Amino acid sequence: MKIIVEIGHPAHVHHFKNMIWELKKKGHEILVCAVDKEVSLDLLDAYGFKYEVLGVNRGKGIIGKIPFFIESELKMFSIARKFKPDMFISRGSPFSAHMSRLFRSSSISFNDTEHSTIVDSIVFPFMDAILTPICFKRDLGAKQIRYKGNHELAYLHPDYFSPNPGTLQEIGLTENDTFSVLRFVSWEANHDVGQTGLTLETKREAIRILKEYGRVMITSEKPLDAEFEQYRVSVSPEKMHDLLYYATLLYGESATMASECAILGTHSIFCDFAGRGYTDEEEEKYDLVYNFKLDKGGQASSIEKVSELIRNPSLKEEGRKKGEYLVKDMIDVTAYMVDYVENYGKLIE
Repeated sequence: MKIIVEIGHPAHVHHFKNMIWELKKKGHEILVCAVDKEVSLDLLDAYGFKYEVLGVNRGKGIIGKIPFFIESELKMFSIARKFKPDMFISRGSPFSAHMSRLFRSSSISFNDTEHSTIVDSIVFPFMDAILTPICFKRDLGAKQIRYKGNHELAYLHPDYFSPNPGTLQEIGLTENDTFSVLRFVSWEANHDVGQTGLTLETKREAIRILKEYGRVMITSEKPLDAEFEQYRVSVSPEKMHDLLYYATLLYGESATMASECAILGTHSIFCDFAGRGYTDEEEEKYDLVYNFKLDKGGQASSIEKVSELIRNPSLKEEGRKKGEYLVKDMIDVTAYMVDYVENYGKLIE
């Protein structure tokens, strides 16, 4: 088969990379199309992928993103006309969805964000299949297929990922050191319109508590306030999962990174306005993620949780055991993705 895989965010590079490599081994022709957003292109370069750039996603709000949408739709049309794909694979992208109809190709989407309803309304009608984790809260109808896993297992399952302690040596840390990672997001994604994140006061308080127990590092989608620059993460993007594996605790606004930590056996505190089915499951079933609302009371409670967890001297050891149970309880998501794509292609043929 000839397949276009669309990358719209750095997390998508990780999600699809093993699937792409496995499908190529099986003789399928893969064309990667990527949106220039944050470090997406840096990650693709680091993993040796060749790709076509659709556009630059830097607009703010729905209106501000219109030029980007038009540019990317036209670029995807031009690429697909030359490549003639049998299938489009994406994370709920309108570009792949719309072009699949124009070129009479099949379109498969992997989704895990329940509150992206605006974008979903212009995407799902054009999709042939929508694959979601079994814990996904919304019912998407006949096109929805649920599986026992989540996106992050596609690249952090032990069969595909081994932490490299050399990453710690680069920044002057060892495996036995206590250190914490803070993650701040831009709140400019299509499903985050009108929302804001942690307050400056909450960020300061989290840093104040955590730095009493060890080093604090911050990774952020948006520019950092000057007072936080001293904490900026200095490792390259493809090494971030090594850092999360060895970290004592994650605190922040990223559902993806919170879920990554759960699989790696690192406890995390996730603050959000809407919540996610998979992070809820990782709290209720595996006790690895702790979810808090971004209202005033929720932020205060999240800081209390920071103080409680970081004081536990056995936190890392307990997290490893919980993470191992989580992985054993779920499927090999990459193997499932490859099998589904191949069998779907056979059905079409």
